[in-house]
Amino acid sequence: MIRKEAVVILLTSIVTSWAATPTFSIARGTESPNVALDSAISDPTDGSKVTERTSLNSSASTAEKDNFTPANTPETSATRKLNVVTSVSPLTNIIKNIGGNKIDLTGLVPEGVNSHTFELVPSDVAKVNGADLVIIDGLGLETNIGNVAEEAHGKNPRLEILKLGDNTLSPDQWVFDFSFPKENGDPNPHLWLNVVHAMKFANLTREKLTEMDPQNARYYSDNTDRYISLLKKLDEGILQAVQTVPPQNRKLLTFHDSWSYFAARYGMTVIGAVQPSDFGEPTPQEVARMIDQIRSEKVPAIFASEVFPSGVVNQVAKEGNVKVVETLSDDDLPGDHGEPKHSYVGMMLENMKNMLVPLGGNIMSLIDVDPRDTYLTS
Repeated sequence: MIRKEAVVILLTSIVTSWAATPTFSIARGTESPNVALDSAISDPTDGSKVTERTSLNSSASTAEKDNFTPANTPETSATRKLNVVTSVSPLTNIIKNIGGNKIDLTGLVPEGVNSHTFELVPSDVAKVNGADLVIIDGLGLETNIGNVAEEAHGKNPRLEILKLGDNTLSPDQWVFDFSFPKENGDPNPHLWLNVVHAMKFANLTREKLTEMDPQNARYYSDNTDRYISLLKKLDEGILQAVQTVPPQNRKLLTFHDSWSYFAARYGMTVIGAVQPSDFGEPTPQEVARMIDQIRSEKVPAIFASEVFPSGVVNQVAKEGNVKVVETLSDDDLPGDHGEPKHSYVGMMLENMKNMLVPLGGNIMSLIDVDPRDTYLTS
């Protein structure tokens, strides 16, 4: 017969032993739960989550510990979006149509701001430093963004940089012109105004996103197919629309010389640019030469820029007896955010209306081109 005192002692021992046994949560990751325990705690200084790793196996190697990062765990790699930073609005929109809602995308250069002279503020530098991928045009357009990205890459080799322009044209295909003379070193960087180059930008973006985020490869591929289909329709429409302009009027004199690649693709001729290579104002002698050129070329219109307002253009137009079109854009999207026309395609459609109609053409071939973004939302 068991004595009552012995039962009490036995029960007390069991309860005490149970209470002293630690309770473990299973480590989420590819490693065995016997290797490590992830414990998320709040940083008392900023409330952010800090991953704390505790070894559960004294034989676990130091290399395993050092290689552990939150981004390597399934809970983050499966759900965390790539953080992508880019520069001007047309590029941002092209990239958005490929990455869709699988990336977090930030365009640094505000619309209506001169991208050639844009200066980063500290918050912009922080965005670049925190990016997984920085996509820029290159070819000397966003030198300050490129320099910050290269410096950040030196500190964090996992940050990748994609220069779309540098990967689209070889040096022998670069165009040097009025605002971008060869002696200054950098070619004209405005490749995206040639829609064929925009298609290349889309494919380069798909390749890089797929390389960095292979689990969403099908999504990026489907988005690219849809977007390229739209761009092909835009390209063909522009080719046809330019043909409606009388041949003697297929000439462009603009304030900012950004239309060289467009002109080469669509059968136009850039006869000059008001703005000199230092992005300042032209001298009186340069203005006089332009007025003489306009008179001799007999063009019906010249084109100013939404980013570079200048009274010189009005002076040239008045003395040359031509119309001024002030709404030609190379990197400012039309309308407001959320509007269907606020897109790269919308910008090109607006440009064709404002360029070709004053030169005596029409844009009937573009009437069925839809400017809306095409990326899948699920």
